[in-house]
Amino acid sequence: SLPVNLKSAGVIWSIHVRSLTTGATFARDGATALSTASVGKVLLLAEGARRLEDGSLSPDECLTRTPAESVADSGLWQHLSTDSLTVCDAAVLVAAVSDNLATNVLLRHVGLAAMDEVAQALGLKDARLHDFVRDVRRTTDPPRLSSGSARELADFFARIAEGGILTPTVSGMLAGWLGLNSDLSMVAASLELDPLAHADVGRSLSLLNKTGTDVGVRADCGLVSRDGVQVAYAAIANWDEASGQMLDLVMADMRAIGGFVRSLVER
Repeated sequence: SLPVNLKSAGVIWSIHVRSLTTGATFARDGATALSTASVGKVLLLAEGARRLEDGSLSPDECLTRTPAESVADSGLWQHLSTDSLTVCDAAVLVAAVSDNLATNVLLRHVGLAAMDEVAQALGLKDARLHDFVRDVRRTTDPPRLSSGSARELADFFARIAEGGILTPTVSGMLAGWLGLNSDLSMVAASLELDPLAHADVGRSLSLLNKTGTDVGVRADCGLVSRDGVQVAYAAIANWDEASGQMLDLVMADMRAIGGFVRSLVER
């Protein structure tokens, strides 16, 4: 069980925490698959890294944005003047700021069908990226951007540490990109790291993570390392936005989970 007293009654949680050092596992409904918003972009990054390794994508190949891929909310590319980015620069934006435009352009380039293929290659049953990012989801669109269980997503980050996401080279690329994530507002908030510089494994505490935010959805999945001790975690919360002001409680619970994760790496 998870030794954290969650205050957000009425929220559906999927939580999984595992120490790679001791093998100890702590969970609450970790096998439950929920909506994960942008977390599913890790599958796009994995597929991009796979193609960079096998040569079917070139790191300096340029991708050009089109009006069809434009989307609001998270990201920087929509605010930049350049219409083209290299594959690697697009991947950096997806990982660092969950860039929606870069996601759509890169996803268009590799194909949506590849998301199921890479998930299957990784043996994932719950984690999926279902669609492009959209400003409005119509009834004919997939109802959510991505989904997954905490157990699978925590394991995904553990496998990055172990070099087990397809190949050690792919895992290394993922570690480099996901160490740039600037959203430390949830579980990672309790680590008190610099949001803009926290991936250096030479530091006493480092982090790779990916977050997801949508109406009634908060998710944070990652890997925390300190002096050779590593803990993989995933915390996903889904709730009915109409049920009341729940966000403050969810965010407080995320930070409480982060405090527990920090205690594991600092023991």
